[in-house]
Amino acid sequence: MKNRSLKFIFGVVVLVNTMMAAQDKQPNIILIYADDLGRGLLGTYGQKIISTPNIDKLANEGLRFDNAYGSHYCSPARASLLTGMHDCRTDQYNITQAGIYMQLDNGLSLDEIKDRVNAVAMPAKKDAIFLAEVAQKAGYTTAEFGKLEWGFSTTPERLDRHGWDYHYGYYDHQRCHGFYPSFLFENGKKVDIPGNTLIDCGKNPEGESPENYKKRWDMTGRKVYSETIIMDKLLDYLEVQSKKETEQPFFVYFPSQLPHGPISIPEVAPEFKNNPNLSELEKEYASMVKMLDTDVGRIYTKLEELGVLDNTILVFTGDNGHELYYHQKDRCDKTHDLTTGQTYNNISTKFYSHLGGDVFDGNDGMAGIKRSNWEGGVRVPLVWYWKGKIQPGTISNQMVSNYDFLNTLAEIVGGKTLKEKDGVSYAKTLFGKKSKERTYTVYSSTMGPALVTKEGWKLRYLLKKNVFQLYYLPDDYKEENDLSSKYKKKTESLKQILYKECNNNWQNGVSANKVKP
Repeated sequence: MKNRSLKFIFGVVVLVNTMMAAQDKQPNIILIYADDLGRGLLGTYGQKIISTPNIDKLANEGLRFDNAYGSHYCSPARASLLTGMHDCRTDQYNITQAGIYMQLDNGLSLDEIKDRVNAVAMPAKKDAIFLAEVAQKAGYTTAEFGKLEWGFSTTPERLDRHGWDYHYGYYDHQRCHGFYPSFLFENGKKVDIPGNTLIDCGKNPEGESPENYKKRWDMTGRKVYSETIIMDKLLDYLEVQSKKETEQPFFVYFPSQLPHGPISIPEVAPEFKNNPNLSELEKEYASMVKMLDTDVGRIYTKLEELGVLDNTILVFTGDNGHELYYHQKDRCDKTHDLTTGQTYNNISTKFYSHLGGDVFDGNDGMAGIKRSNWEGGVRVPLVWYWKGKIQPGTISNQMVSNYDFLNTLAEIVGGKTLKEKDGVSYAKTLFGKKSKERTYTVYSSTMGPALVTKEGWKLRYLLKKNVFQLYYLPDDYKEENDLSSKYKKKTESLKQILYKECNNNWQNGVSANKVKP
C-alpha cells in the first residue's frame, strides 16, 4: 500500500512538472513577410473584391495593428527588419545592386560572384546582432525561405553571418521579378529547377496590351512556379522540425515574392475568372494576392496537423506600401490623375486610388504608393496570432515599425532587449499590457525622409524641391492639409530631430547607397 502511495505521488509530481515544462516551453515563431502588399488588399482592412479568409482569420483570432510602418521599398525595409535600425542610418548597411546572378554559369562562376558581392557589401560589425541571431542566442533553430536578405544581391556567407541556420531561395532580387527560376539556392548550393529554362526567370512585361497578354501566358520554359517550390520546402521544414526528439523551437522567416510584379500567376483564381468589373491584368493580380492568402492557410493547417499550432506564434506583415502593377491606359495610372490628366507634383497633388483608377484601393485610402514618403507608401498590414495567448479580435492603434520587430522578438524569446537598436519592443502590447512607445518613427524614401510622432504629427521632406510639410494624421488620414505655416515651431523642432536622425545629412533620407558588385 505504501509503495502504491509513493508511486501515485511520484506520478503526480511528474505530471505537474511536465505541465509546468509545457507552459514554460518557448513558442515557435513564423514571420510571413509579403512583398508590395498594400494593407487595403486584405479583407481585415476593408478589401471587398479579393477575399483573404486565412489572413483575416489570424486577425480575427489575434491582434491587428492599424498604425504599423514598414519602409518605402524592398531593400531598406528588409534591412530595418533584420538589423532593428531605421533606414535613414546609411552607416549601418548599403544596397548591393541586383542582376549579377543572371551571369552565373554564363560568364561568371559562383565563387567569382560571391567574391564580387562580398567585396562591396558593407561587412557586419563584429558586435552587431541581427534578427535571426536573437533567436539563435535564445536556443532557436532559424530558417529563411524565399526572397533572401536586404541587399539586391547576397551570398551564403552573409546569410550565415546574419544568423540563418538554413536558407532556401533567391540570392538576387532581380531574378525575383520572374516566378519561374531555373535555379535557386539551398545553404549556398545551387539547386536546378527542371523545366524552368529562362535566364530572367520568366519575367513578364508590365502593363496591359494584346502583346503583353500573349507573353504572360506563353509557358515555354516556365514549368514550376517559384511560390510552389518554396512553399513545399517550408512545409517540409516544419514537418522535420516538429518531429525532432530535441523539440528545439524554430524561428522561420518567409519573405514571399507575392504579390510583387510584374504580374505572373499559373492560373486565374476561379472567383475572378468571370468578374466583368475586372480587367484580365487585375484578375491575375488578384489571383497573386489570393495565392498568398491560401499559402498562409497552408502554413496554419500544417501546424495544426503537426500538433504544434498551440505553441506557435504567427506574424503576418509586409515590407512597404502598395504598388500598382495592373496599370492600363485610361484605366489605371500611378503617375497621372485620370480625372484631369495632370502629373502629380507630390506637393499639392498626389496619388489617391480614386484618381489613379485603383479598383482595389490597395493603399486603403491613403495618399501615395511605394517609394513615396506619403502614408500609402510606408504603412503596412501587421497581424499577430498565438492561440490562447493573444486576445482574439484585438485592434491596436499603437505606432510600431518593422525595426521594432527585432527587440519584440528578443523580449518574447529571452526577456532582454538590445538598447543599442533604434527599435523598441511592443511585446507587452501583444499580451494585453502596455509597452513602451517610441517617441517617433523615422523612414527614408525616394522623395526624402519623414518622421511621425506617436501623437500623430508628421513631417515630410521633399528633398529636390526643399519643401517641408506638416500634417496631423489623427485628423487628416489622407494628408490633405499642410499645417507647416500654421505651426512653425512644431515644424522646426521636428525638422531638427529628423536632421539628426539622418546623421546631419538630408541625403541619408533618400535610402542607402547602391553599390555594384
